[in-house]
Amino acid sequence: MTVRQIENALSVIEFFAERGTPASLAEIQSHFGWPRSSTYNILSTLVERGYMHEPARRGGYYPTRRWFETARALVGADPIDAKLAAMLAALADETGETAIIAVPGGRHAIYVNVIEPETPLRYAARVGMRVPIHAGASGRALLSRLSEAERRRTLSAIRYVQYGEGALTSPDAVEQEIIASSQRGWFQSLHEYDADLAAIALPLVIENRRMAVTVAGPVSRLGARCGDVAGILARHIANLSEADA
Repeated sequence: MTVRQIENALSVIEFFAERGTPASLAEIQSHFGWPRSSTYNILSTLVERGYMHEPARRGGYYPTRRWFETARALVGADPIDAKLAAMLAALADETGETAIIAVPGGRHAIYVNVIEPETPLRYAARVGMRVPIHAGASGRALLSRLSEAERRRTLSAIRYVQYGEGALTSPDAVEQEIIASSQRGWFQSLHEYDADLAAIALPLVIENRRMAVTVAGPVSRLGARCGDVAGILARHIANLSEADA
C-alpha cells in the first residue's frame, strides 16, 4: 500500500532530477495530470520546509541543496555504507561489470547502492530500482536467508510472470533453485528478468542487516564467467567481514 501524498512528493523530486531546470506550477501540473490545488499544496509544503524554492519571481520552482545536505548526513552517519561502497567500487573495477547492493522490500529486491564500470555496454542499474524478489540472483540470495516457512509464505504471494526464457514461474521452481544455489555456493540468473542479463549474487548479513552483493552484466560477457565471478565476490565479502570484525 502506498500513501498518495508521499508518493506524489517523491515523484516531484524525481521529475526535477530528470529535468534539471526549474519548472512552473502549470508545467508540473500538466506533466502529472494532477489538480492545480493538489500540485500547489505539494510545492508550497516543500517550499515551507526549505526543500524547494523559486529561483526568480515567476521563474518556476526548483529543489534546494537541503535534499543533498540531508542525504549526505544520512549516508555519512553510517560507516557500513562507506565500506560497502568501497567494496562495490573494487568489484566493478576487478570484474568490469556493474556491482550492486540489494536489500529486501516485501516482494522485491531493492537496489540501494550501484557502481557501474566504464564499459560502454553494461547493465544500467540505478539506486531505488526494484526487481521481483524471486526473479533474479539478488532476490534469491536474500530469500535464502529466510527460514523455509518464511520463504514459502513470500513465494506463495507472488504473481509469476514469464519475463525471459530463463524465468522461474512457480514457488516450487524458485525453492528448488534456492536449494541448488545454496549447495553450489552462489546464486545466478541468466536470461531471466532481463532477457540478455546475467547476474551472480551472494548473501551478506552485517549488524542484522540482510542484503545481497551482486555483479551483473550482459550474458555474452558474463554468462561463461559465473563461477569465476562468484569466487571474486566471495573474496571481497570475506575481506569486508574480516575488516568489520
